[in-house]
Amino acid sequence: MLDTAIAVETPEGILLELRPAGLNARFCAFLLDWAIRLAVMYAAAFIAAFIGGIGMAFWIILIFALEWFYPVVFELTQSGATPGKRVFGLKVVMDSGLPITPAASVARNLLRVADFLPFAFGFGIVNMLVRRDCKRLGDLAAATVVVYESRVETTLAPIEVAPIAPTMPLAPEEQAAIIALAARVPTLTTERLDELAALAAAVSGDRGRTGPHVTRRVLGVAQWVLGHR
Repeated sequence: MLDTAIAVETPEGILLELRPAGLNARFCAFLLDWAIRLAVMYAAAFIAAFIGGIGMAFWIILIFALEWFYPVVFELTQSGATPGKRVFGLKVVMDSGLPITPAASVARNLLRVADFLPFAFGFGIVNMLVRRDCKRLGDLAAATVVVYESRVETTLAPIEVAPIAPTMPLAPEEQAAIIALAARVPTLTTERLDELAALAAAVSGDRGRTGPHVTRRVLGVAQWVLGHR
């Protein structure tokens, strides 16, 4: 897979890594949401047929609400995603990585009309294909972005690693860096953990090597630095 991650900084100065969702995933999520809306419309139409004029008025209002407020309602929940987006692991956030605001959600969904032009979401698709962050016109106007939701995989727990004495003297800053790496283990994927451990492989005598074995040895040095002999 090509790495399309983008780095953003929150107002608190925290650096976040976001992975914008591409056209394929968003199209599949759109189809699922569309199918859900159609199912609700047909079910409501069946019920409205037995009520008469009031039922037909309710059905027309429901169609309007589903078309314009279905995405807004779900985007403002804690998940920040419609059911279709949740199935494919997507969510909508602000450019800063923070949860989407009501004003931004309304703006990005109202501008779906502009994205649809000239037909079949032509402008929206072209805009997503030419931008690295895969934004459509609505996202540009609302300062939002659709990203893959972070899913942290289970990785090696430091407590299970046998302590290993470092093969070189470690300055206080180096000891702090090794300990910080061990503390971040639960928040990192296996691949990212191996990548970071390879940068510190010299402390365990594994300079130039990488992989789970090297990671385990580097974390063993962290255990040794923490006083676990």
